[in-house]
Amino acid sequence: MMNWHPASPALWQGRDDRAESPTALRLFQTITLSAAFSPENYREQIALLGFACDEGVKRNQGRTGAAGAPDALRKALANLASHHGHDRLVDLGNIVAQAPDLEGAQQALRHAVQRCQQAEMRTFVLGGGHETAFAHGAGVLDAFPRSTVGIVNLDAHLDLRHADQATSGTPFRQLAQLCDAQQREFRYACFGVNRAANTQALWDEAQQRNVTVVEDLQCHNAQAQMAQFISSVDVIYLTIDLDVLPVWEMPAVSAPAALGVPLSTLLRLIEPLCRSGKLQAVDMVEFNPRFDDDGNAARVAARLGWQIAHWWH
Repeated sequence: MMNWHPASPALWQGRDDRAESPTALRLFQTITLSAAFSPENYREQIALLGFACDEGVKRNQGRTGAAGAPDALRKALANLASHHGHDRLVDLGNIVAQAPDLEGAQQALRHAVQRCQQAEMRTFVLGGGHETAFAHGAGVLDAFPRSTVGIVNLDAHLDLRHADQATSGTPFRQLAQLCDAQQREFRYACFGVNRAANTQALWDEAQQRNVTVVEDLQCHNAQAQMAQFISSVDVIYLTIDLDVLPVWEMPAVSAPAALGVPLSTLLRLIEPLCRSGKLQAVDMVEFNPRFDDDGNAARVAARLGWQIAHWWH
């Protein structure tokens, strides 16, 4: 497959506590590493895919470096304890973008996601910039042509920009246009939106597209809105832009948030998604290891990913 590379086993290393107990396991000991892109061999498992790309961030005039995130996040996940759900993770490697061909990389990820979903795998993608979302979301839409697909974005930004070419700021407008082309409803909810970081034009676009918008200041009390959205769709794709977190929890992103939504609050919104039985796809995007000198931001992102895999039914 174009632009595909298997994950290096050297990324999955950690402490071995098996002398203490056979159940004293960590993710590096329970994850399956696939030497080929073969989702058909892993039905009903969770496909871990990297999208090593920051061409969309570059086009959107952001801080580049997110292409290094998938492998940095693997390292941060490797030594965490393996509990319920983590043994379903199968590392299916990275789609690597060759600059400046963002569109080619997105098409490769879109096809990979569709193939995984049709093989009855769920997909957990480590971005990359938020350009990841168009490819991931399109793959889910392609795999479920007769279902109502709901997109839940945890993000400081609406990412509904108009632009001459795809960027990290355009993915949900692109997905809306794809839904139009497929003659299906665009169901999009964005939680954590920073009104100060989104122009009135973006707010107007969201209203025109009938987007469910919950601002950062309202997320502490948004469980009912999340429950309503979950009940209204058949299949859910969850995308998490890590810049939704406060800068003191997540400084290593293209656009750090002065206010943000704390991790503990986000997790209260994420848990019902994971337990709904409708969640088919998740990604975490915009982590930038270039700005994570002490590794703390990677730990925060890894804990978020760990919790999702643990809760995911």
